[in-house]
Amino acid sequence: MKIYAMTDVGRKREVNQDYVYVTDKPIGPFPNLLAVADGMGGHKAGDFASKYTVTVLRKELEQTSVGRPEEILRGVVATANNMLIEAAAADVKLEGMGTTLVAATVVGNTLYFANVGDSRLYLINDKIRQLSKDHSLVEEMVRLGGIKEEEAKNHPDKNIITRAIGVKPDVEADVYEYRLKKGDTILMCTDGLSNMVEDEDMFDIVKGARDIVEAVQMLIEKANSNGGRDNIGVVMAEPLSDEVSTW
Repeated sequence: MKIYAMTDVGRKREVNQDYVYVTDKPIGPFPNLLAVADGMGGHKAGDFASKYTVTVLRKELEQTSVGRPEEILRGVVATANNMLIEAAAADVKLEGMGTTLVAATVVGNTLYFANVGDSRLYLINDKIRQLSKDHSLVEEMVRLGGIKEEEAKNHPDKNIITRAIGVKPDVEADVYEYRLKKGDTILMCTDGLSNMVEDEDMFDIVKGARDIVEAVQMLIEKANSNGGRDNIGVVMAEPLSDEVSTW
């Protein structure tokens, strides 16, 4: 699998609270790992939260034995959540911190991923599709029929999330599996990209780039040229021929 990841502080923020991590080397039972986290909290609590959560995730995976990927993801996310709550309780400067998280692995020709918050996982082939579901107030309003999807894009409460790591003891991750097909590209990002660049523009940038490295750099440049109001975290992965289904 070809992987590339990058973060950028953006044009308006002084601290980068986004954290990305990728490896194509095995971690415990997973043959690879991709992660994006968007921290929140005053001073430096947000950048601590995002990095700490992904670090705990990695350490927990290293100590995990073989099992079903979905259950493993649920377990390590729950542990990371509890440990972040403990870290906040031990240091008053970290009180109230939290983070979104998208963590993914490709096992065989299947993508497994867990999602908490409004950071996203897209799949790009002949079109762009958001596979994750935002845990946000506005998304809940769309699901309940209160507002239309078009209205959600510029809603004033767009940044209010309903689920995050480190906020409640019993946070639940949504876990997905998806059979990868030839030509699929995985794109994971924080809302610093998805709020600043339309999905259709992301698709055009990825399709027009020479490779995923250029695609990630161009996506970040586009988010910044559109205003760069938040930190930007992007991960892209291109499965190899033996990591996709032939039908």
